[in-house]
Amino acid sequence: MTDSAANGQPPTFIEVGQGNTARRIAVRAREGTVPGLFWLGGFNSDMLGTKALALDAWAAEQGRACIRFDYSGHGESGGAFIDGTIGRWLEESTAVFRQFCRGPQVVIGSSMGGWMALLLAREMARSGAGHASLAGLVLIAPAPDFTEALMWNGFSPEIKKEIETKGVWLRPSQYGDGAPYPITRALIEEGRNHLLLGSAIEVGCPVRILQGAQDPDVPWQHAFALAHRLPADDVVLTMIQDGDHRLSRPQDIARIIAAVAEIAPAGAKP
Repeated sequence: MTDSAANGQPPTFIEVGQGNTARRIAVRAREGTVPGLFWLGGFNSDMLGTKALALDAWAAEQGRACIRFDYSGHGESGGAFIDGTIGRWLEESTAVFRQFCRGPQVVIGSSMGGWMALLLAREMARSGAGHASLAGLVLIAPAPDFTEALMWNGFSPEIKKEIETKGVWLRPSQYGDGAPYPITRALIEEGRNHLLLGSAIEVGCPVRILQGAQDPDVPWQHAFALAHRLPADDVVLTMIQDGDHRLSRPQDIARIIAAVAEIAPAGAKP
């Protein structure tokens, strides 16, 4: 992917929230046919990542609509990462979906974006999706409940104490520029309002899950636990034996695109 392809389309900005919680959210909306693609990125990632750009390029080739955006504190959006919570990012995801999506959509969520996709589906079922509908979910190394199941429950007593007393802990990172990133008490505590894995998850649409068996961040057992909480009909879990967490290799991208194309072929009816 060339720099011009990645950066040729400037973002549109929308305001989400009111008063002191208002933040500018950067959105790239490609017009096209349905079913459209709606991208939900991961924790501390942005819409110019390898998978997001590959999906947008594929959508362009197919003449299909594609919506990408950055959560607050991520990429080109406003706000500070340290202020982020699951509820805050879900509010932004819902606002972008309702404002930009028309007709059936395939929601593709990577890592934390997988959790967001499931929460978005639940929100749409509760309060309606406006002019859009869910054609299906494609979840890549999905990490529902990660703040509790994959972070808090695995933290040492020392790290937990630091979060509880100081309100934040700087977690080392092997991604991006390698700089540590903050895990806040607010992120952990507010995340408990959105836990999904304790009961059945009704999404009302087909689901495809792609999981790397060598994923060091989201164990494959987590994907199995999720699959067991979803309805039995039209849920497919694909285990990629040599896959890591990113699933950004050419063969991984091909699998992701194949899942999107299978779940909602071009010209599919709402």
